[in-house]
Amino acid sequence: MLAFFRIGLILASWSTVSLLPKRSFFKYLPVTLFSSIIILTEYLLGAPRNWWSAKGGIKTIANNGLTFTFGPYFVGNLWIFCLAYGRFWLYTLLNIIFDYVLAYPLNTFFEKINLYKLRKIKPIHLFLLSIAYSFVNYCFQLVLDKNQNNSSVE
Repeated sequence: MLAFFRIGLILASWSTVSLLPKRSFFKYLPVTLFSSIIILTEYLLGAPRNWWSAKGGIKTIANNGLTFTFGPYFVGNLWIFCLAYGRFWLYTLLNIIFDYVLAYPLNTFFEKINLYKLRKIKPIHLFLLSIAYSFVNYCFQLVLDKNQNNSSVE
């Protein structure tokens, strides 16, 4: 049952990518890959620290992490950058909204369907970590843009 849910989550997320402007997809791909590696690392480091657990142990946590990271997180990150990059307050607002939805209603739902169970962290920690990551991502994209502009001048 959870396997179908994971596949559905990935397919639903990626079905929207064709609506993104091609230029935006490639422009924001590096920051999205960067942030996906951070999130995946968090999943793998959080499991042995008992931040969360899942029936099936580390294999299930890894599958859940891969699903979320390369499904809704990856695609959502592309969309938020496409819609709001360059307008910091809009970018921040969109991240606050989506990170709140993840940390509270979606987290509750995921726990109810036994996708995982939070242990040593609480939804507020998920929310605050997600907000922090969004600022790191924005700064990373600013650096990429600055480097791109500097290299195009030379």
